[in-house]
Amino acid sequence: QVQLVESGGGSVQAGGSLTLSCVASIYTSRSCMGWFRQAPGKEREGVVRSWIGGDSSVYADSVKGRFAVSRDNAKNTVYLQMNNLKPEDTGMYYCASRLTDFGAACGLGVDEYNFWGQGTQVTVSS
Repeated sequence: QVQLVESGGGSVQAGGSLTLSCVASIYTSRSCMGWFRQAPGKEREGVVRSWIGGDSSVYADSVKGRFAVSRDNAKNTVYLQMNNLKPEDTGMYYCASRLTDFGAACGLGVDEYNFWGQGTQVTVSS
């Protein structure tokens, strides 16, 4: 069982920045870490995924160039730096994890992940 704890959400104006953090209880080279978000009345969607066993990350088109994922392996922590935030970025942001031996299997599908954090709220006002 992987425990995930997110933090860093808040309220900002459009154009502002926030950094989210996710601390994982189990964090290995097999860990696939994803950030997801869910706006009221909408389905949960993938934002970015990062496979700890490799260097590549995959971003949703809606956040490319604005969001950046990074990690501190010594702290079992993955960060999501969000810049130039827009009102449509508003939602509950979740960290998720799954274990895989293959980076190609580390995707952005909600159903791919079996461990989830409790979420942290991000609100962007215009």
